[in-house]
Amino acid sequence: MTVEAYDGLQVWFLTGSQSLYGEETLRQVAQQSAEVVARLAGAPEIPVRLVAKPVLTEPDAIRRVCLDATADDQCIGVVVWMHTFSPAKMWIGGLDALGKPLLHLNTQANEALPWSTIDMDFMNLNQAAHGDREVAHLEARLNLRRTIVAGHVNSADVRSRIAAWMRAAVGWHAAQHLRMVRFGDNMRNVAVTDGDRVSAQITFGIANETYGVNDLVAVVDAASDAEVDAMVAAYAGEYELAPELARGGERHESLRYGARIEVGLRQFLEQGRYGAFTTNFEDLGGLRQLPGLACQRLMSQGYGFGGEGDWKTSALLRIVKTMTAGLPGGTSFMEDYTYHFGPGEPKILGAHMLEVCPTITSARPRVEIHPLGIGNREDPVRLVFTADPGPGVVVCLTDLGPRFRMIANEIDVIEPDQPLPSLPVARAVWKPRPSLSTSAESWMYAGGSHHSVLTTAVGVDVLAAFAEMARTELLVIDGSTTTRDVQRELRWNELYYRLAPQF
Repeated sequence: MTVEAYDGLQVWFLTGSQSLYGEETLRQVAQQSAEVVARLAGAPEIPVRLVAKPVLTEPDAIRRVCLDATADDQCIGVVVWMHTFSPAKMWIGGLDALGKPLLHLNTQANEALPWSTIDMDFMNLNQAAHGDREVAHLEARLNLRRTIVAGHVNSADVRSRIAAWMRAAVGWHAAQHLRMVRFGDNMRNVAVTDGDRVSAQITFGIANETYGVNDLVAVVDAASDAEVDAMVAAYAGEYELAPELARGGERHESLRYGARIEVGLRQFLEQGRYGAFTTNFEDLGGLRQLPGLACQRLMSQGYGFGGEGDWKTSALLRIVKTMTAGLPGGTSFMEDYTYHFGPGEPKILGAHMLEVCPTITSARPRVEIHPLGIGNREDPVRLVFTADPGPGVVVCLTDLGPRFRMIANEIDVIEPDQPLPSLPVARAVWKPRPSLSTSAESWMYAGGSHHSVLTTAVGVDVLAAFAEMARTELLVIDGSTTTRDVQRELRWNELYYRLAPQF
């Protein structure tokens, strides 16, 4: 996805003050607030349009702008800054009514103090040091979920943290509007791909619908030869085709059927306004191939996908993909498939039967066809490639029954130790932090799934901000993690969420 995907979205910037200071001071507040907004809005890392609202000095105006932000579908979040002292009781009605993500920016117009000229006029104008603490106290009293960023907007770190929060807000906005479709149900007798879809809609906003596979088959079969021809031509232009799949090759008809699946599946998703979907090799109906290439290409264009009916991972993939628009790196459906315990440093080989997104490679994928000993269908076509090396995160969403938990593990994607000439699927090899054993043990103690979302485009900071917006637990496994610490944190979190579910 490109950053143009954010066109039309806005973050509102609210500046607090009070009438006590008089018109001249309030004019200066408005001017300096506009300068801060312009400085942020002009920063290349800020991905969403920042909209300045008039300086707020009265409770009714504060409540009205918060209600307007909540009702405005273009507004995905609100930044508040107390330029001067703004008595916090004025903010109770507004912040209590706010239904959008909140970032409290503790900044000020000047970066350095004018030591030789500073006087009481300057002090009265620049009071964010205690003005923001006044309103932050109220936010704590209201138990508001929010992100606090302190520092000057000239700081690259401050802008980066604001940008991360904005991307999380984009993800939250996407979750609130996400419609997804399951073709068939999840894989029979599998626990981790199942879950409470009503709770997911209450918690995240995900609307989850089911269709029989043959409803999709009817659309696939109705695809025109001209549409299939155009899709096959796109394959030839974008990928390296195995000779037997190229025009005139003995397996070219298999490629055409794979293209027919993509034409029909895309049409089904577009007509239903679905942003994510699942398939299941146990429920293929009249499909002649297990969808592989089609799923890979649709993921690369921003759709969420989960294999074996794994709707939670499909939804999470769509949400994370919306967060990554315009950033280098990629994001894919992934499965922890098999381990390398040694010699050398232990690592994980991740893959799936067919469906790994090509955004995680910069190489030109190859379209191949191979037998698949599952699903009892014709040999499916698929893209084959290896993920680019670099830092990343694997994250999953798991249903614990009373609530959900997100688990994120920082990783380093690496080149395979040796070529993989006999492995006819897309794959990624990574070293989990801090080590394979600690990572695996921690993931398993937390109840994490074998499916995940692998992203090399955003980090834990974005995921943490999203989890805060969703009031959902996030367990992070990183370079400093120990298994004992994870066990302790899980026990604390279990107690916390039982005693304070409203938080």
